[in-house]
Formats: sequence, C-alpha cells, structure tokens
Amino acid sequence: MIQFRIQPDSEIPASTQLFNQIRFAIASRQYPPGYKLPSTRALAMQTGLHRNTISKVYRQLEEDGLVESLAGSGIYVRAQGHEGGSRLQSPILKEHPQAYKIVQQALDELLSQGCSLNQAREIFLAEIDWRLRCSARVLVTVPSADIGAGELMVYELEQTLKIPVQLVTMEELAAVLDKTTSATVVTSRYFIGDVEVIAAPKSVRVIPLDIYDYAKEVDLLKSLPKDSCVGIVSLSSGIVRAAEVILHGLRGDELLVMTAQPKDSYKLHAIVKRAQLIISDQASFTAVQTAVQMLQEDIIRPPKLVRCENYIGTTSINLLKRELGLA
Repeated sequence: MIQFRIQPDSEIPASTQLFNQIRFAIASRQYPPGYKLPSTRALAMQTGLHRNTISKVYRQLEEDGLVESLAGSGIYVRAQGHEGGSRLQSPILKEHPQAYKIVQQALDELLSQGCSLNQAREIFLAEIDWRLRCSARVLVTVPSADIGAGELMVYELEQTLKIPVQLVTMEELAAVLDKTTSATVVTSRYFIGDVEVIAAPKSVRVIPLDIYDYAKEVDLLKSLPKDSCVGIVSLSSGIVRAAEVILHGLRGDELLVMTAQPKDSYKLHAIVKRAQLIISDQASFTAVQTAVQMLQEDIIRPPKLVRCENYIGTTSINLLKRELGLA
C-alpha cells in the first residue's frame, strides 16, 4: 500500500495534503482504474488523521469524478474517458465490482501471449456461447443397473436448480449425444471415468457430482443398541448395497439391516413392521411415511424415521449452479 505522509506543521490543511497525494496516486497510475482505495480505518492508522477527515477527502474525490463508491463494497478508482469502456454504466459491475478487474487481467494475459483484441473477443464469446448452449440441456446419466441413483439425482437437481433435467442411462448416452450439438452431462463421481470416455468425442461438458457424506447418519448408527433393527430405503439400489456393506463394517453382526426401494411395497412394509429406525433419502421419505400410516394398527411402536440430506453434496450443487449460470 502506498504510504501517505501528512505534515502536521504545514500551512496546507491535512485534508488537502491527503487529497492531493491520492489524486497524484491516481494520475500516476499507482492507483489504476478499478483499484479499491484503503478503508478509512486503514488510512487513519497510517496517517493519524480522523476517519471523518478521510471520509470528507473521499467524498471530494467522488465529487470530482476520480472515484466511485459502491455500496457495501468500498471506494474504487474510476476509469476516465473511454479507458474503462462501458464498465461504469453496467449495473452488473456495480453488483460485482471485481468483475472488471478479473476480465481485464484475463484480457491482458491473452494480449501478452500474442492474441489480437479480435482474437481475444472470439475466444471469450466462443466460450460463453458454448457454456450457454451446454447449460440449455442438462443430462443425468448412470448405469441402467442403478437407475434409481439417476432418479434420485434428477429429483434433487430439479428441486434445487428449478430447471428440467433429463435422465439417460449410460448405455444410451452415446446415441443421445449423437443427436445433440451441446449439453451438460452430470453423473456421480462413481461413474465419471466411464462417462468421460463416452462423452469425450462429443461437444458436451461432463461435471462429476460428489455425494453427501452421511456423517450424521453414521454417528447415529454407531450409537444404536446391539441387536437393533435398521431399515435403509432408497431409490438407488447402489446406495442400498453400499449401506449394507458400510453398516457391516461399522457394527458387524450387532445390527439387523433390512433394505428396500420405495416401489417394493412388500419389503418396505416388512421394514416398517420390524425396524426401530428407518433411514431414507428425501425422494423415498413420503413413501416411508405412507407405509407407517398404513400399518399403524399392526405395529406396537412406530419406527423412528430419519430423512437424509441431499444425495448430492452441497458443494457440488453450488458448483453446478455456477457452471450453469444459475448462481
């Protein structure tokens, strides 16, 4: 940070000294367009001036058109003439004040590598256009043997993203991609290797999703009394199988584990009648509640119901929102 010095015994008022030093920093490009000025607190500590004095100097700089104040963000050096293009007129850049700096740095890097402005523009527009086209169609893909995992991802993505999502089995993916010019293919990280092989020759992007870690549910299962009966209900047959393996690893034969998919009413009803605890994914929870209500007269003590968090991890959801331009 530039060191501003105030001469307390000078005939020139302290506020004028600071104003002239900042104006020189801007004119000499030590503070280039888009640069965020120090906070009044930081400048007060450096110069010994009162924060009110510094605020007065900043207001004067703004009145003179040298800086602009962005609510909740800070004070930024304004571009002069046409050096900032339309930056100052864009409400988007007022909402995202660092965007101009990021774009400028990326553009400067391209120019330093020998690209012309027209070439840089073509690169930017091509990438933006491709992302927009890919975002217009979102495909979830999983092996047909675990179609339930795909149904679960579609359920959660449509609930969260508020856009249509299409489910395609991996066995059908190549044929579907042959008929589209662009798309975003989403799958669990379990299947990402196989999906990338299929999608590599196509004009699509592939985004892997991390699953929820089930840490709270695992802690709950660790604390269950020996010989408890646990029910696991999920749309995904893969989750059901994995849950059995994990539970056996945690508790061995101490727990009786029963599993079902929500459409298998026979197994689901058996779980409701026998289990003390039933854990289900969000998409299956309503079916579990309905089964409990239907069998109320047949059970002495209703099982405790636990609805898991999303199958898809929060970080992956946020990444996908960003990639699709929804956040």
